[in-house]
Amino acid sequence: MNNYFKDNVFNKGKAFIPFITAGYPTLEDTIKFVLKMEEAGADLIEIGIPFSDPIAEGPVIQNASTVALKRGASLDKIFEMLEVLRQKTKIPLCFMSYINPLFKMGYDNFFKKCDELNIRGVILPDVPFEEKKEVEDVAKNYNVHIISLIAPTSNERIKTIAQKSSGFIYVVSSLGTTGVREKITTDLSKIDEIIRQNTITKTAIGFGINNPVQAKEVSKHADGVIVGSYIIKIIDKYQSDAQDEIYKYVKEMKSAINTP
Repeated sequence: MNNYFKDNVFNKGKAFIPFITAGYPTLEDTIKFVLKMEEAGADLIEIGIPFSDPIAEGPVIQNASTVALKRGASLDKIFEMLEVLRQKTKIPLCFMSYINPLFKMGYDNFFKKCDELNIRGVILPDVPFEEKKEVEDVAKNYNVHIISLIAPTSNERIKTIAQKSSGFIYVVSSLGTTGVREKITTDLSKIDEIIRQNTITKTAIGFGINNPVQAKEVSKHADGVIVGSYIIKIIDKYQSDAQDEIYKYVKEMKSAINTP
């Protein structure tokens, strides 16, 4: 379990990790888009579970969640979709969710399904590091990692979070919610230095990254780069026909972070 992400995600240079909201615009499209991302070179795909109050998300992903929920993207339907997807690909997947959907389904039921579908990581932005033990104890029973987040405001907690990290660490590049940003101003090198001094767990930077120049720059301070809002904006524009544009974008970003 401990080496899953190291061996399967961060083993081919810098990892590119695209995000997609499950069920936006439809669950059938989610399958199609994931397969295109894999074809373009994505190393891990982050599947967002739609939620009515996604406090860490900006308006782009909030809107995608609202549309997906209105079109019936319940957690049960998402797992049914993933069963179909797993017949077509073994690409590493992780969830981005809020605690409420897991609580309603039951932690044991949720992580059992993750294990069956080989989903080895779950990111829970509304569960503070100090409060994740209750969830993590159940997740461990099913070989699922609760992925820790380290933000610019983590300060003295960075060392502790890094030391107790599991799977990989999600480094939040900027204050505020997700969304496209023109410039990343956080001192990522300092955060990276503290993390490296305290763990061998791999790291991926997300929040605000949207173009190849940005991605290449921030990738100097992590083992991977995560992009969500910009991909959702592509889907906003092209809807169910977005697969070719997603392919081009993922391929370009993967190349950017691995070009000397």
